[in-house]
Amino acid sequence: MSKAKTLAKGAAGAAAAVTIALPVVMQWEGVSLRAYKDRLAYGIPTVCYGETVGVDLNKTYTMQECAEMLRARLPQYQAGIRSCLKRDIPASVEGALIVLGYNIGTSGVCNSTALRKINAGDIRGGCDAFLMWTKAGGQFRQGLLNRRKAERKLCLEGLK
Repeated sequence: MSKAKTLAKGAAGAAAAVTIALPVVMQWEGVSLRAYKDRLAYGIPTVCYGETVGVDLNKTYTMQECAEMLRARLPQYQAGIRSCLKRDIPASVEGALIVLGYNIGTSGVCNSTALRKINAGDIRGGCDAFLMWTKAGGQFRQGLLNRRKAERKLCLEGLK
């Protein structure tokens, strides 16, 4: 199926994938209601589930504000990932890609073995490739492996 037709399926599938991704991101990202300068991200002001745009360092945010920020941000990750997709995929697979993208960035997903395999029609192999992303700072991280296993499980949910 053509990329244009894949992306044209749009609104219902897009909303479903974001709805699927939202609680998974919330589970794995952690939340900070107080804004802070992220030392791992070169001192960039950060709040909630990792939001870095429009952050007020003098404000304490509510859980509702954090959820709304994340809900508004996820479609941006989805759009970036969809620009690299070449086929229709189940909403659970797209949701898992959004979760992965929120953690490693859209370009990370677009250049990943996971997306390459999914685009080639090997969706199961693409889901399995999530497990390749288990290092931070060049070091294996058990927490990342745990997260990737959860993302992989979500990815596989829509397959027969």
